[in-house]
Amino acid sequence: MSKEINNREYRQGALREMIAQLHGGASVEEVKGRFEAVFGGVSAEEIAQAEGALIAGGLPIGEVQRLCDVHAAVFKGSIEEIHKAADPSSIPGHPLNTLKRENRAIEKLIREIREGGDVASGLERLGAIDRHYQVKENLFFPYMEKYGITAPPKVMWGVDDEIRAQLKAARANPTADAVEAVLAKIGDMIFKEENIMLPMLAENLTQDEWKKIADEEMDFGYCLIDPPPKWSPARPAEIEPEAAAPGLVRLPTGTLAVGELERMLNTLPFDITFVDRDDTVKYFSEAKERIFPRTKAVIGRKVMNCHPPASAHIVEKLVEDLRAGRKDSEDFWINMGGKYILIRYFAVRSEEGEYLGVLEVTQNIRPIQAITGEKRLVSN
Repeated sequence: MSKEINNREYRQGALREMIAQLHGGASVEEVKGRFEAVFGGVSAEEIAQAEGALIAGGLPIGEVQRLCDVHAAVFKGSIEEIHKAADPSSIPGHPLNTLKRENRAIEKLIREIREGGDVASGLERLGAIDRHYQVKENLFFPYMEKYGITAPPKVMWGVDDEIRAQLKAARANPTADAVEAVLAKIGDMIFKEENIMLPMLAENLTQDEWKKIADEEMDFGYCLIDPPPKWSPARPAEIEPEAAAPGLVRLPTGTLAVGELERMLNTLPFDITFVDRDDTVKYFSEAKERIFPRTKAVIGRKVMNCHPPASAHIVEKLVEDLRAGRKDSEDFWINMGGKYILIRYFAVRSEEGEYLGVLEVTQNIRPIQAITGEKRLVSN
């Protein structure tokens, strides 16, 4: 055990020294030899654990990102040492297969740009890589973190953002050096995804988790490929419905305590009121500053009775249009007491399209209209 601890501490110390070298201006080639000597026979997961320990010890993630190019340079010569298990990337529609198909399409576009294609058009098309990275950051990374793999997601996300910034700059000023720099960085990231990240995912994720990813990644769209075929595991997903404990509200995207849900709704920067399919007021939020007064006496009241007789027919017609599907929403805006009020009505429907009621959202948008320029820093 002491030998294992010493090895772990030695590797962390070596990583810290190499990061310092890179910070001091050393090139990837200058650091590559030391990295290979220390980590050449170690799995990617062990390297990730060493990096995670440094981050947990206070080393900034940005410093650990400096090692990414070193990883790629070393592992390109020793893939077999980290790619131990076969993954399901050959299955059409499986998220791993989709990611690899996108990578092949990205590589093809990179070759076209390098071989004299229309650079401006190519860089514009390459902007679709943002979808590729969003799937990774919003679907793959959470599962890696669930299994205790925390350092690689943080480091990779930082490099993704560097690529986004470099690509934006190259599109604005496509010099040969700027274009080649971002193409090379994208190529390195493809290598890291497939030979470091994907084996970790394949080793840890269950079939049910892959199915959830496959179902959700279509919301982000696809990068340079047509939508893949729908994939399902060889066996049905075995997900037992989780019973909500007393005082909890279980929703498809999470579980909240009743108190949390109440305060969350009351913290929204607008008022909401829900009227059910029978035109009965069932709920309203209680924000600090309401646009229109509401009392609890309105709960259970017919919505037509909540408006002056002169406007009741307008409300009745709008509700009927939403119910019948002639409209899905309607907006109104008025000036009132120095405020500019936006009032929005939305039909609420089930997944099958069944009418469930109307949601009213009311907000003073004058402060929003006054916004100009950009704000990128936290206020003091």
